[in-house]
Amino acid sequence: MPAAKKKAASKKAAPKKAAAADVCELGPYDAEPRALPEGIDFENHVIATYYISFPKELDVVALAPVLAIEQSTGTWTPTPMETPEIRAQHVAKVIAIYEAPEYEWIVPADVTDRQYIAQVAFPAANIESQIPMLLTACLGNISMGGKIKLLDLRMPRVLLDGFQGPRFGIDGVYKSLGIPKNKRRPLLNNMIKPCSGYPLDVGTDLFYKAALGGCDVVKDDELIADMAYNGVIKRVKAYMKMEKRVFEETGEHTLYTVNITDRLPKMLDLARAVKDAGGNALMVNYLAVGPEAMRSIAEDNQVNLPVLAHMDCAGAFYMSPEHGVSSWIMLGKIPRLCGADFLVVPFALGGKAPYLPERFRQTTMCLTYPFGDLKPTMPMPSGGITPTNVPDIVRELGNEVMIGSGGGIHAHPYGPVAGAKAFRQAIDAAMKGVPLEEAGQEHEELGVSLGIWGKKTEFKL
Repeated sequence: MPAAKKKAASKKAAPKKAAAADVCELGPYDAEPRALPEGIDFENHVIATYYISFPKELDVVALAPVLAIEQSTGTWTPTPMETPEIRAQHVAKVIAIYEAPEYEWIVPADVTDRQYIAQVAFPAANIESQIPMLLTACLGNISMGGKIKLLDLRMPRVLLDGFQGPRFGIDGVYKSLGIPKNKRRPLLNNMIKPCSGYPLDVGTDLFYKAALGGCDVVKDDELIADMAYNGVIKRVKAYMKMEKRVFEETGEHTLYTVNITDRLPKMLDLARAVKDAGGNALMVNYLAVGPEAMRSIAEDNQVNLPVLAHMDCAGAFYMSPEHGVSSWIMLGKIPRLCGADFLVVPFALGGKAPYLPERFRQTTMCLTYPFGDLKPTMPMPSGGITPTNVPDIVRELGNEVMIGSGGGIHAHPYGPVAGAKAFRQAIDAAMKGVPLEEAGQEHEELGVSLGIWGKKTEFKL
């Protein structure tokens, strides 16, 4: 390098050294496990929000910073090498504690537990762009500390930029199906039933009939993967022959989301083998294998296929109102971060899933609303859905949604072709604003479905 350029470079580097030196000059509160929100750099911290319910004898305002230390630099007792310098860079800080109701003088004698919302800022340097350390830091040991539930995680750009997110997203799913933007409609997904135990020829026939009837996506049930009685690659080869046949007959493509859930590294090998065998989509039970395992599939350039994330095991995380993690983190933010192009969500508008409509809304918002630069994930409400539920889903989520049904298609008296047609007729009616009863009089398949499952009470916003 010429001398002049070396001199210029050294001048540019000097301010960086000065800035680094300034960091080591600790202020009086830098090493404290508490701060005001205005004293935190939000773009270098994950902000975790918690619900806490503790006996009234406990001083949560004093206890929360102890828990923040427990989840970052320290343990239950001070140790020599937990220096102020280390704390200043890596300690988590309690930035807010709100009590509701907020007692200011006397706590009534009949109150046994006091309720709080607390927010803790975790340095992004403690976590980086990975889910295991995110959950370990923000949930970790305190998940066993009583009535504490992680309600939300506000992710800074420095972490979000480390996630690829959905490779295809909503736009890519429609493109994979050959559906242009001006002709988008709610997509129809069918899960083959029975859930497991059937031989290859039975599954092949059911795939063909569901696709012929109008299913855009046919998925394995979460209970069948690469089984000795029915292997993944054999299914892919057989089903994709049916996909080609259906396209020749109807002009519509079908994605087959084959369940590759398995131990590692076999799951990654299966994903690549599916691609080589002509498969066009994948499915992963992402909480059973771990979200990062699904992420390794979604980000693998040798795979490059849409990924359907299945929600099984989710209730173990979110079902308790006072413990665990909120559903819209486990079913919304985390799978989107880890590359789910579409995701099975428990249907809360009349299906069989025990799920509140307000949580359903929050979850679908986390999948579709702006989230850094990540592409949106297509929600797929599922669980006891029949054509009677279609208007509610379309009214709540619009046209860019995937409707999932298993028994509602395969249990149709005329068979799965008619079952799928009934759903497509319901989708068309919902898009046109035509009442289902009226559409059912025009279309026999839909009329039969309505006669079996009836018209459920409409969900109201």
